Amino acid sequence: MASIENRLNLPAQQRGFTLIEIMVVVIILGILAAIVAPNVIGRIDDAQDARVQQDLRGIESALKFYRLDNFTYPTSEQGLEALVTKPADPNIRNWKSGGYLDRLPKDPWGHIYLYLSPGNNGEIDIYTLGRDGRPGGEGIDADVGNWDLE
Repeated sequence: MASIENRLNLPAQQRGFTLIEIMVVVIILGILAAIVAPNVIGRIDDAQDARVQQDLRGIESALKFYRLDNFTYPTSEQGLEALVTKPADPNIRNWKSGGYLDRLPKDPWGHIYLYLSPGNNGEIDIYTLGRDGRPGGEGIDADVGNWDLE
């Protein structure tokens, strides 16, 4: 109990932190943030790219099951929606009840995935236009399609 009383009786200038000590801590935190932030931001782009690749693989697998059941891929007009709801086409007789996907995924930037059948890069093209939502682009804005899958 005596040590608490001694501490409370200290002059005001001996309690707390000095301005210099606080500034040193702020500078250290700023340096740490400058080192960590670029690494975290780069990892976000990597995670978005990995998500796109997983989505493309999943959609491509669903399209392959659709083709196994119906002997053809959905047309470009039917689009990827044919994986969720049965197309009105009377030639589609073996459409799986419940669909091939629960819902159509969106890319990490909120855009729908695009689909072409026949595709420009293969039998079918499934792709996203990247963050900017426009054809072309570089880096995170680049178009990514099932032809890019590793």
